[in-house]
Amino acid sequence: MSVADPVPSPLPTPDLQTLYVSHHPWLLGWLRRKLHCPHNAADVAHDTFERILVALQRGTLENLAALREPRAFLTTTATRIVISQARRREVERACLEALAMVAPLECEVAAPDQLLQAVQTLVALAALLDGLSDKARQAFLLYRLEEMPQADIAALLGVSVSRVKQYVAQAMVHCYAVQHGMAAAR
Repeated sequence: MSVADPVPSPLPTPDLQTLYVSHHPWLLGWLRRKLHCPHNAADVAHDTFERILVALQRGTLENLAALREPRAFLTTTATRIVISQARRREVERACLEALAMVAPLECEVAAPDQLLQAVQTLVALAALLDGLSDKARQAFLLYRLEEMPQADIAALLGVSVSRVKQYVAQAMVHCYAVQHGMAAAR
């Protein structure tokens, strides 16, 4: 970055401030009714506006003032966050179930910090794979983590072997794009 390059402002834009002031109370109430928990609702409302701020700073979102339906935009963004959180919880639950099945078989029980690290790794993996179709995510995880042959994956998912190869390649491209902050090519 040269001296002449502008540094993105960490402060909200006037459009975001207006959107926040005008619609945050409504979004918070909507989330409270949907989630039945004021604490989760507050977290998701915060995450919604944070996601919008990040998108504005990255340039993937422009001109909030031109939104025709700001509440629809906010509910869509918040719903996506809730879905991502549910996926992460599902990964955590599956991890804990797997650990519960393995732990009695092993003499040495994992330390709490090791469990935390494993769960954090799985949550990061879930976030990395967020945005893929279910079949692409399953094919990638079965191929890379379970080391299952592509023919077995194809039979399990009810698709062709070439489609499994496409799913795995799609997931790898997606992961690369997410890690390097690029928009995934579709």
